[in-house]
Amino acid sequence: MSDEGQLSVRKADSRRRSATQAVTMADVARAAGVSTQTVSRALRDPRSVGPDTLARIEEAVRETRYVQNFAASHLASNRSMTVAAIIPTISASIFAETIQGLSDVLLPEGYQVFLGHTDYVAAREESLVRSFSGRRPDGFFIIGTRHTQETTALLKRTGVPVVESWSWTPRPVDLLVGFSNHAALIRVVDHLVERGYRRLTFAGVMKPGDHRAKERLKGFQDAHARHFPGETPRVVTVASSPMVMATGVELLALVRAQHPETDAVVFASDVLASGAILACGGLGISVPGDLAITGFGNYDIAGQLTPGLTTVAIASKRIGVESARLLLRRMQGATVDDRALDVGFELLVRGST
Repeated sequence: MSDEGQLSVRKADSRRRSATQAVTMADVARAAGVSTQTVSRALRDPRSVGPDTLARIEEAVRETRYVQNFAASHLASNRSMTVAAIIPTISASIFAETIQGLSDVLLPEGYQVFLGHTDYVAAREESLVRSFSGRRPDGFFIIGTRHTQETTALLKRTGVPVVESWSWTPRPVDLLVGFSNHAALIRVVDHLVERGYRRLTFAGVMKPGDHRAKERLKGFQDAHARHFPGETPRVVTVASSPMVMATGVELLALVRAQHPETDAVVFASDVLASGAILACGGLGISVPGDLAITGFGNYDIAGQLTPGLTTVAIASKRIGVESARLLLRRMQGATVDDRALDVGFELLVRGST
């Protein structure tokens, strides 16, 4: 019988076995005409076998409908080949870009990403860390640098690498890839003052657990104090409104009611600033003639508005990529000398100022 005929017989035999019991790695090996060890090696690291052998094994996996028992392989290797990622919200595209960058690096190396979101609630982050820890991930990726004491203790007890991101701290739990929200808002205020604006108002959503928004507010207040000593900074915030453009319209109305003298509004997010710019058109407010507006994040819509939105651009995807690279080095047993990476930020000046 020819080799192709023998392979067909082996596949048919494996299909008959799969109809009555779970398909094993040995079944795949018989169908592909290789050893079980070769199948195991190919599934663990496809680059460890030749392309022809890999193609036969992949075809045998499809034919036998084999589903790999990751739990068993994880017990054998003491690795789960997973990374737990915890983000504030899944609705923000800017965080999605970070997770995309993380996945782009980890997936080709065989790691899967588990995703959880906190909705800016510290207790929920603690619960997620505890839950994920029970699944024994090989690493953690977290947006944010401020946690409850118990969360920090849990992360340290896991014994796996942890990357914090999207902020800055002199005392990270382990590894850090981020930037200073505080410094970014100082740069925004400096820009507005350079353009001649003198009556600035900060506007944003201040959820209790959104420490990055608080850092931006602090940056605004510190820069305002430097430029306008003795003058009380204008601040308009809401605590429970969603991060949507309609909330930007709401904040614009509050700014006009509480501080009608305002000549520039510094929004904590592009989402809010975009809603405000669109509302100004219907209200007959000229931007930037009557009112300058800035945002934060450089969302896709920022450059499509008329006028374009002046904003702070964050290398959101790069944060994910660099975080994944640090995690990989540590998960693969390599040392990391530079444990903190500042990706910085860029002020993009457009027509709204």
